[in-house]
Amino acid sequence: MRGLVVLLMVMVISPSAAFAQPYPSKLVRFVTGSSPAGGSDVTTRAIQQRLVPALGVQVIVDNRPGVAGMLANEYTAKAPPDGYTILLQPGSFVTVSSQLNAKPPWDPLKHLAPIIQVSAYDFVLVAHPSVPASNAKQLVAVARAKPGAISFASTGVGSNFHLAGELFKLHAKVDMLHVSYRGSPPAIVDLISGRVETMFVHVFPVHEYIKAGRLRAIGVTGSKRNPLLPDVQTIAESALKGYEISGSEGVYAPAGTPREIVMKLNATIAAIMGTPEMKDLWKTKAVEFVPNTPEQFAAKTREDYEKTGALIKAAGIKPE
Repeated sequence: MRGLVVLLMVMVISPSAAFAQPYPSKLVRFVTGSSPAGGSDVTTRAIQQRLVPALGVQVIVDNRPGVAGMLANEYTAKAPPDGYTILLQPGSFVTVSSQLNAKPPWDPLKHLAPIIQVSAYDFVLVAHPSVPASNAKQLVAVARAKPGAISFASTGVGSNFHLAGELFKLHAKVDMLHVSYRGSPPAIVDLISGRVETMFVHVFPVHEYIKAGRLRAIGVTGSKRNPLLPDVQTIAESALKGYEISGSEGVYAPAGTPREIVMKLNATIAAIMGTPEMKDLWKTKAVEFVPNTPEQFAAKTREDYEKTGALIKAAGIKPE
């Protein structure tokens, strides 16, 4: 009888505590700012398929493209901080878009809780075969000889590919025309046709075009050569010492999500990324995964936010 009285008192004081269930106990919504079949959508779905058995609940992908990822960012940030809404975004959608496309001002360091970084990758600078350059040094010479005549495509103002081009312009002290597209596919189509001359882009979607000679690899943007393009120099070793820019993807939760839930998701996703099938998939895409804690990922997010903010200011990038 005394035990029943205690239970009733707990229910009166905190009904939710009396019936609290261990996380997770219901559907998890996995949000991404990428369109279906887009780069981060592919990553999201690869992880989502494996989260279902790992968490023991249904996990659905919720595509919310628009405003360079800000629709998905803001939706996630406003969701209850209970672990049932999580977000996968490329780094630029979090650290760059929030500085160019957020009205009112929006701070990812305050509104999101970093869980884990799931990928790191560099880009390749490719050119149409009509461009008289086979490496970054030669392209710099061409661009200096014809200011504003060489164009570079990107997937939008503030995208990783746009920032890579602006950083190239700053290091090389050249003037190149930025041409913005809504996504990689139309940009690559115009690049192959010669409507634009160059583009910074992920290696994987243009690898076959490079092998077929329809595009020319000018240089890679990372600190080391890309395993899919071992004979292509980095831009730093070819022409511009100190030039380096890379991309990443990571998983976030709304700010205020309990640490035990963040840690559970970190451990679960890290285990998924460590499986042989995921390692093989990432290898085919020339993407890396390095296990990291929420604190390490939060520190990287802060560093990237500050670094891209400085680049935006130096390049004079304005939202469209």
